[in-house]
Amino acid sequence: MTAEILPPTRKHGKVIFFDCDSTLSTIEGIDELGRARGPEIFKMVEHLTNQAMNGEVPINEVFGRRMEIIRPDRATAEAVARLYIDTMVPGVAAVIEKLKADGWTPVILSGGFAPLIHPLAKELGIDHVEAVPVYFDDDGGYAGYGVDYPTTRNGGKPEVIREWKKAMLPEVVVMMGDGVSDLEAKGEVDLFIGFGGVVAREAVRLGADAWLTDMADFGNVVLPDGTRYATQGH
Repeated sequence: MTAEILPPTRKHGKVIFFDCDSTLSTIEGIDELGRARGPEIFKMVEHLTNQAMNGEVPINEVFGRRMEIIRPDRATAEAVARLYIDTMVPGVAAVIEKLKADGWTPVILSGGFAPLIHPLAKELGIDHVEAVPVYFDDDGGYAGYGVDYPTTRNGGKPEVIREWKKAMLPEVVVMMGDGVSDLEAKGEVDLFIGFGGVVAREAVRLGADAWLTDMADFGNVVLPDGTRYATQGH
């Protein structure tokens, strides 16, 4: 007899989504992939990234253009994966540890690439990563990316959050990020925390329910479950 798994019918649990680039790490992974191709490529890719994150150009317009310019191989991807860990935002590991201890499920929700982000997630003890697949051939050459993945387009992050809410029925949902694509998720969460500790975007600051420029100040944010995470010096 096959077991039938039914979706939950009562709300339970607390989920917090974190953007990755310029939130958990000080880098933008796509820019670093471009940097590995030389200064001219890096400048082109960085400009496109900033346009997308500032909301000036739709994400889907720049995503494919950047990847066709870069065409990253496996070795470059692995190098950037290590860089994510080396450039972790100060204080974020302690925040994640405290959240998990208090019953929160942390999820990385990113327009970056899953193979590059998974090592950072493992370092932080985060089990769930929602990010764009990237593929390599048998020789480690570039073989494309998940063009239909939600976070390759505007409105993708709230779409992923809706799927999580449907599957888990969490009591409380929070999102933290630095970009306009993160702010798009505000209507799907109980609290949106804007992070300006790496790049401060005025549109995000104005739209956020809470605004931080230092992870050490996370303890000053009262989360929707009424919890405040006191940190040293606060």
